[in-house]
Amino acid sequence: MSPGPSIEVRNLQFDLSEVPQHWHPRGVGPTVFWDELSVFFPVGEAFFVRSVRHYLPQLTDPGLKAEVAAFGAQEGFHAREHLAYNQRLARWYPVATLERLFPIFLLWVASKLSPRRQLAITCALEHFTSLMGEHILSTPSLLEGVHPQMAALWRWHAVEENEHRAVAFDVYRAVGGTWFERCRVMLLVSVFFWGAAALNTVVFMAKSGALFSVRAWWALLSTVLFGRDALARVMVGPWLDYFRRDFHPLDRGGEALIEAWKRTQPAGT
Repeated sequence: MSPGPSIEVRNLQFDLSEVPQHWHPRGVGPTVFWDELSVFFPVGEAFFVRSVRHYLPQLTDPGLKAEVAAFGAQEGFHAREHLAYNQRLARWYPVATLERLFPIFLLWVASKLSPRRQLAITCALEHFTSLMGEHILSTPSLLEGVHPQMAALWRWHAVEENEHRAVAFDVYRAVGGTWFERCRVMLLVSVFFWGAAALNTVVFMAKSGALFSVRAWWALLSTVLFGRDALARVMVGPWLDYFRRDFHPLDRGGEALIEAWKRTQPAGT
C-alpha cells in the first residue's frame, strides 16, 4: 500500500443558474442519473462526517487526525454545493420529499446500530463514491459535451472523493473494526443505496415525462449498465475487492488522475 494523496480543502463554488434542466448531450436519461445522485449528498455527507468525528478523541495518530479534519472540511463544501444543486432541481422534481426519506433511514440507523457500524456504513458508501469519482476522472466521455459548470462540479467532487477515499476506512481499522462486520455492512448498504438510487431515478424520469421513453431509458442504461464505459462494468470488480481480508482503499492509487485534474485548474485552485 502506497501513501495516499494529500487531502486539499478547496472552497469552490459553482453557478448553476444558467444550467438547463436536461444538461447532458444525450438528454433526459443520463442527466437524471447524475441529478438523482445529488439528492443523497447533503444529508449523506453530514452522516459521514459525524460517524468519523465520533471517534476523533480515540485517535492517537496525528496524521490521521489531520486527515479527519480535512475530510470534514471537504465534505462540508460538497454538501453546500449539492444543497444549491438540489434547490435548483426542486424546480422540476419533488426533491424535498426524497431528501426526507434518507434522513428517516439514517435516524433509524443511528437508533439501532452502534457507532462503529455506522462508521462501517460510511466506509462502504465512501468506497462507492470514490469508485464513481475514479470513473469520472478516468473516462472523459462521461461528461463530454455537458454544461461546463456541471462538468466542473462533478470532476471537483470526484477528485476530492479520491483524495479522502481512505480516511473513514483508516479510522474504522484504528477503532477495532472487523473484516466480517464491514463485509456484512457492505452487502446491506449495496442493496439500500442502489435501491434508493433506482427509486429516485424512476421519480425523476416520471417528472421529466420520460418514464415510458425507450430512447431515454436506453441512454441512461447504456451509461450506467451496458455501454463500453458504463459504470457497472468498471465497478463490479472493485466492489468485490472490498470483501478481501487485506483490502485497503489506497490499493487502487488514483494519484495520477488527481494530478491530471489539478493541471487543468487555474493557478491557486
